[in-house]
Amino acid sequence: MNRITQKFNEKAADEKLMSLFITAGYPDLESTVEIVLGMEENGADMIELGMPFSDPLADGPTIQYSSDIAIKNGITIDKIFEMVVEIREKSEIPIILMGYMNPVLRYGVQEFCEKASRSGVDGLILPDIPVDEDEIIREHAEANNLPLIHLVAPNSSDIRMKLADSKSSGFVYCVSVTGVTGARDGKEVSDSVDKFIERVRENIIGNPVMVGFGIKSHEDAKRIASNADGFIVGSALINTIKNSYPKPEWKQDLYSLVYSLKFGN
Repeated sequence: MNRITQKFNEKAADEKLMSLFITAGYPDLESTVEIVLGMEENGADMIELGMPFSDPLADGPTIQYSSDIAIKNGITIDKIFEMVVEIREKSEIPIILMGYMNPVLRYGVQEFCEKASRSGVDGLILPDIPVDEDEIIREHAEANNLPLIHLVAPNSSDIRMKLADSKSSGFVYCVSVTGVTGARDGKEVSDSVDKFIERVRENIIGNPVMVGFGIKSHEDAKRIASNADGFIVGSALINTIKNSYPKPEWKQDLYSLVYSLKFGN
């Protein structure tokens, strides 16, 4: 069974799974594996490992910044696969690669999917692939047991939501607000998310629902994911690293945030 599906099957009825995004190779190449393992120890249920790209369409300034640093550090797709292999030596946490189609096309779609699967990747999130155009990668992803996880947003029609549900596996990624990634004021997100998630629940019936974009605290997560299966955090983690790296305690600052996001203290 795919690790993502297994994680949802194992969760308690009232539990909210926490998926955390970090940019591979940020703040340096040597820390990514340790960061993933440390976040798991502090409550992470799934990891979204960002594949840096020079033109990140769905990302705000924070993740754009981390991607730029990672590229300057020399990150490559092959190095990301090597990181996943190293993580797999110590952990079975679900790992999802999140990024853009251009680097995948340049690498070669079939080779990318084969190597991702062999290294231990559990799924793919590619925000710039429209759900009705995912044939560009679907055949090779399915052949290598790599679920495609599609996104829906408040401006997605009911028809598009149903299509995303039918073509996703693992879960459906619900973008809580219309816009790019970034930590936002919790009230800004919660004011718009309730009706959106209600509509999501009416249309997405074949997959779990994870909600992201804008969550930066345990209170945000509880409020925004109250009617979802879990929540996703990215920019708040990158901001914490940015504000404390390279101080000796920068990793502990990150892990403290991870623990508080999940458990609230």
